[in-house]
Amino acid sequence: MGLFNRTGPSGFSSSNTAEEVTHGIDGTGLTAIITGASNGIGSDTARVLALRGVHVVMAVRNTAAGEAVKEAIVKDTPAAKVDVLELDLSSMASVRKFASEFKSLGLPLNILINNAGIMAIPFKLSQDNIELQFATNHLGHFLLTDLLLETMKKTAYQSNIEGRIVNVSSEAHRFSYREGIRFDKINDESGYSNMWAYGQSKLANVLHANELARRLKEDGVQITANSLHPGAIVTNLWHNSSFFKGWFASALSSTIGKYVFKTVQQGASTTCYVALHPSVKGVSGEYFSDNNIAKAHAQAKDTELAKKLWDFSMRISA
Repeated sequence: MGLFNRTGPSGFSSSNTAEEVTHGIDGTGLTAIITGASNGIGSDTARVLALRGVHVVMAVRNTAAGEAVKEAIVKDTPAAKVDVLELDLSSMASVRKFASEFKSLGLPLNILINNAGIMAIPFKLSQDNIELQFATNHLGHFLLTDLLLETMKKTAYQSNIEGRIVNVSSEAHRFSYREGIRFDKINDESGYSNMWAYGQSKLANVLHANELARRLKEDGVQITANSLHPGAIVTNLWHNSSFFKGWFASALSSTIGKYVFKTVQQGASTTCYVALHPSVKGVSGEYFSDNNIAKAHAQAKDTELAKKLWDFSMRISA
């Protein structure tokens, strides 16, 4: 990443790792839920937050993989507090079960990182008969956030520590369908594009964070909500597309690929920065990239579209 290593106002750049942007930060006493923490940037986010003293709850579909990551974290950081709970974001029943199980633990909740996602898959419906990328990347996280919001509010009130909600989106949010969100055609297979559908779900992540930020501010709640682009990283997300698997393999072997693509440790940095860094305190409704505030697409800043998505999501997740 050296070619594009430009330090921003935060003092960090695209080349910084998650450990570097959280250096010296003590997260002792904080509890965080991280979805999709069993691989990719989610697992490194869990590792670094646990390293900083945060009690990490890994919300994962594959609990065996989650336990393996937990074991590795504890091996490197013996004092780490890590729990693993099952969560399938494509199933609203699973989301409700996870929220209930988490609440039964009696833990506070300071940080919610909506990280998990799928990408560029062929058309498929979820268990709830909703297009799978929209269901997994947006709707599951929307419902999870809604179910855990009272716990976060209670934690923020009792501890007087700001809560933070972090939606891991993507620059792909710029490449959705023309109308942004296809409210009337979410399940339309005939007009389906695997990449535009992915872009739609990532646009929804930004719109969700922005509308949530507006509502939290209106309610005077000490919780922020932001979204971010982690960067171009080769993770399991790309395995669903044979085209992109081949393209990435070719790009990575080239000289320029070494400067364009991030490592997993660099990819997790913006998430950890937004979740933990003191300089982000009070910042809400922003879109981050490379550990700095960035400019999102115009559709992502459309307040009416955000409100419409909120109402739509509430209705279909009820």
